Amino acid sequence: MNGLSLAALGAGGAFCASFALLHFAQGSDASAELGRFGKAYATVRANYVEPPQDEQLVEGAISGMLGNLDPHSSYFDPRTYAAMQVKTEGQYGGVGLVIGLDESLVTVISPIEDTPASKAGLKAGDHILSIDGKMITGQKLDDVQDKLRGPAGTKVTLGIMRQGQHDPFDVSLTRQVIAVEAVTHKRQGNVGYIKIPAFNEHTDSGLRTAVAALKKEIGPGLKGYIIDLRDDGGGLLDQAIAVSDDFLDGGEIVSIRGRNKEETQRFDAQPGDITDGKPLVVLVNGGTASASEIVAGALQDHDRARIEGSLTFGKGSVQTVIPLDDGKAGALHLTTARYYTPSGRSIQTTGIVPDVAVADNTGEINPLQSLIGREADLPRHLAAEGAAVKSDVASVVQPDPKRTYADFQLSYAMQLLNGTGATPVRVAKHARTPR
Repeated sequence: MNGLSLAALGAGGAFCASFALLHFAQGSDASAELGRFGKAYATVRANYVEPPQDEQLVEGAISGMLGNLDPHSSYFDPRTYAAMQVKTEGQYGGVGLVIGLDESLVTVISPIEDTPASKAGLKAGDHILSIDGKMITGQKLDDVQDKLRGPAGTKVTLGIMRQGQHDPFDVSLTRQVIAVEAVTHKRQGNVGYIKIPAFNEHTDSGLRTAVAALKKEIGPGLKGYIIDLRDDGGGLLDQAIAVSDDFLDGGEIVSIRGRNKEETQRFDAQPGDITDGKPLVVLVNGGTASASEIVAGALQDHDRARIEGSLTFGKGSVQTVIPLDDGKAGALHLTTARYYTPSGRSIQTTGIVPDVAVADNTGEINPLQSLIGREADLPRHLAAEGAAVKSDVASVVQPDPKRTYADFQLSYAMQLLNGTGATPVRVAKHARTPR
């Protein structure tokens, strides 16, 4: 806010702050509300049982202001803002765990492959009770993440409770540099499998490296690619646009529309498909959100890929990080726009409906969805705009109960590319009119 720092104000500064803010407010209603805030600030500062820190009061007020707008707007204090920048850069020192909250328990969603956590045998569903002997029940996930991270080579001990075991046990881990959320790839017969776990600064380059490696390894017999976006919670918008562009030869990728019409932005694909038009299957589930939904929606609208799996998360809003005082005072993580797929649909709350609905190994659509929830379940979520989108599916492909699958959705994607599934995938015809 033009660099105004309320935390630096001295005694009685709350009223000065409110008068300074009035200069930026428009209308008498805003002026009255800012005056009310100034009075409350001064009253708390003067009468709380112990002298409060000005910084604490202001950061709490900013957090409350943004947190009451929608579930994705928030305030990053300077420490959180710095940690967020590290995350988008794609690496940190840690143990390699994706965690969530199951009621009040910190729960392992998944260990990242080839990290200290996965090598030590930690499993999805494990509950973390303590870190270095100190209980963490009831703590914020950000605070737990801070405790798990640290310089490579340092040790951390986790107290684990596992379903089926009566007593908790300790696991000692040595932190290493985690190339978190990196694109990975492998050959599946004559099909190239590519996993995109998130969209950070290295995602597009990682995708291009993966495609080039698979072309070389498989050769002219390459039948197509499976792009796995399951449990990809999103990330950087420009990377989602670049990844979509990698598979498209032209046409709109996504449009972003803010509160004012003049703020509308449209992003179009440039000629050139790094896969040479090979068939694509994109795997999605309820953890597929935001940037990954942009990719799935663009490829679906252009008939460039067959979308397989289950209904996605439904986060169709755009957040802008606005540093305060160049980040020294933290940053605002503010919802500023909605995004729309090439056909003009907002997937806010409705998600991307797969072309082929496929259950997981157990016959469920997404067993971790109870931990994750969906956009429509979040309090104060934004409503969708535009035509309503049917968000259910008529039928779900189920696994054979007599067989055991390592990954039924992946195996069915292989069937689609090999022409043995219910709706085989064909070679792309570029620059189609979005349906």
